[in-house]
Amino acid sequence: MKDTPLSNSERDFLLKAIAEKKRLDGRQTYDYRRIKVSFGADYGCCFVELGETRVMAQVSCELVAPKESRPNEGILFFNIELSPMASPAFEAGRQSELSVKLNRQLERCLRNSKCIDTESLCVVSGEKVWQIRVDVHLLNHDGNLMDAASIAAITALSHFRRPDVSSVGEEITVFSHEERDPIPLCIYHMPISVSFSFFQQGTYLLVDPCEREERVMDGLLMIAMNKHREICSIQSSGGIMLLKEQVMRCSKIASVKVSEINELISKALENDKRARKAGERCGYAASLPRGRITALKMDETLVDMTTVMDTAKEIIQEAAVPSEPSSAKHTRAASPVVPAPGVGQVGLGLENSWGLEEDVDEEDEGKGEEEPQMEEQHHERKPRRGVDVVEISDSEEEEVVILHP
Repeated sequence: MKDTPLSNSERDFLLKAIAEKKRLDGRQTYDYRRIKVSFGADYGCCFVELGETRVMAQVSCELVAPKESRPNEGILFFNIELSPMASPAFEAGRQSELSVKLNRQLERCLRNSKCIDTESLCVVSGEKVWQIRVDVHLLNHDGNLMDAASIAAITALSHFRRPDVSSVGEEITVFSHEERDPIPLCIYHMPISVSFSFFQQGTYLLVDPCEREERVMDGLLMIAMNKHREICSIQSSGGIMLLKEQVMRCSKIASVKVSEINELISKALENDKRARKAGERCGYAASLPRGRITALKMDETLVDMTTVMDTAKEIIQEAAVPSEPSSAKHTRAASPVVPAPGVGQVGLGLENSWGLEEDVDEEDEGKGEEEPQMEEQHHERKPRRGVDVVEISDSEEEEVVILHP
């Protein structure tokens, strides 16, 4: 799947912003994005975040036969995988031109610079040597892949520990981490790549271009340098002509950025070493919650409890029960009072008049209206003698029974 190209309006907007020395994310011309380095649970696993660009590097080793031309040296192998998860422009299971370019540049930066002592990887001359394999996986693509890959690769190599071995005659024994402490690699220096993008035929220069800035740039210059200000590799692409002054200016900027990144990597390695030595959780396990549900977690609210007791005593005193009258102290509890049919009261003997007066008035009015109506019905209907007549009024509360002789 091909990536969506930029429209003309987007391209013009980016170039105009760069000409005004403005960038999309608010950075200055020579500013790097935020760099974060973290490690996995095993030795040799490193995660690097360069802004939104995320890269994972994993180092592994195995015993193999050496090359015939160099029987006393170990083997370094680098592999960069660009998966469709990082960008829809990458295809799975197929090496693109970009991946080949990044592989070659990473080999020039780390292998050809002799930053690792390959002779220390020899176990038996001409028979067995250690092959160190560095797999770099791109997790998210937001520009400047080479810088992120070089930082992840050299940090993973510095963090890696290989098993200890011993050879007696032709027998080679590989010890586990529990039997013997693993051995770190012998690293002389840490070369790091710094990328510079040029716009409008070299008129404008940016450090650490993002993905959109890479689409509109005219050329790219990558300089790999260590903290001793030694250039390990340099590569220019894009077909633009650079002046000597421009290259020297970029090298001075690269020396400053490389020293800052070296300090960041050294600090991350020291923190991880201290955490592992103290037995604390490190790597991916350190990011997991400590047995707590944090999805609905809220910040704790401080509550002032100094005046709670005083306030509670005041409320209790205000709501105290009134004292009993002296005449009722030695009397027995009053029996239940029935002020009306269907109504009862149990308490201190005091009648509760709430709602009773209205009920009594309604009953009196109902009786006064019912008696004349019932007398009129009696004169009109003249029932037989000896027969009881029972009439029920409209009232739902009581029944009226009239008996005639």
